[in-house]
Amino acid sequence: MTWLILVLGVVVGMVSGVVGLGGGILFVPALVWLLGMDQHKAQGTSLGALLAPVGIFAFYEYYRKGNADIRVAALLALGFLFGAYLGAIGAQHVSDLWLRRVFAATLIAVGSGLLFTK
Repeated sequence: MTWLILVLGVVVGMVSGVVGLGGGILFVPALVWLLGMDQHKAQGTSLGALLAPVGIFAFYEYYRKGNADIRVAALLALGFLFGAYLGAIGAQHVSDLWLRRVFAATLIAVGSGLLFTK
């Protein structure tokens, strides 16, 4: 099981590094499907993995090539710090089924927006 989790981290990290996808978009479904976690536990575990500075080397490479804005990243991180906390409080009051549905609907909306706009 440890190797599966490590491989999952490597694969999600590679995809995130290549296309800039948030790891949570990939981690949460994988944790539900591969490890049998419920939606709440998968989301909490994903946040635990991503909130640590695990993307620092990927960020550095983008920054080194002139493809990252530190000021914007810092402001986003500050906003995310408070927004994630408030969202986590709210998520504890939503059933697992509805949380999964909201997660899926968000993925569909974001994916559709990317797919069907210029």
